[in-house]
Amino acid sequence: MARSRIKNEDQYDALRDKGYSKEKAARIANTPDAGKKGGKAKPYEEWTKEELYEQAKNVDIDGRSKMKKDELITALRNN
Repeated sequence: MARSRIKNEDQYDALRDKGYSKEKAARIANTPDAGKKGGKAKPYEEWTKEELYEQAKNVDIDGRSKMKKDELITALRNN
């Protein structure tokens, strides 16, 4: 059964099977690039210590000012 307003029928059906409402499944299935892996950030190991510190500051990690680079990476990953 073709639904003219649904751009990705397979994704819509899969979402409905998972229990999503018709409206939510349609919104997701009609979103460009929905279901594709996002995020193009490089691994933390490639960040500078300053970049890691700023990220730790953004997520409010306590003790960040005294952490070494590897400690910042661990703290960010465990946050």
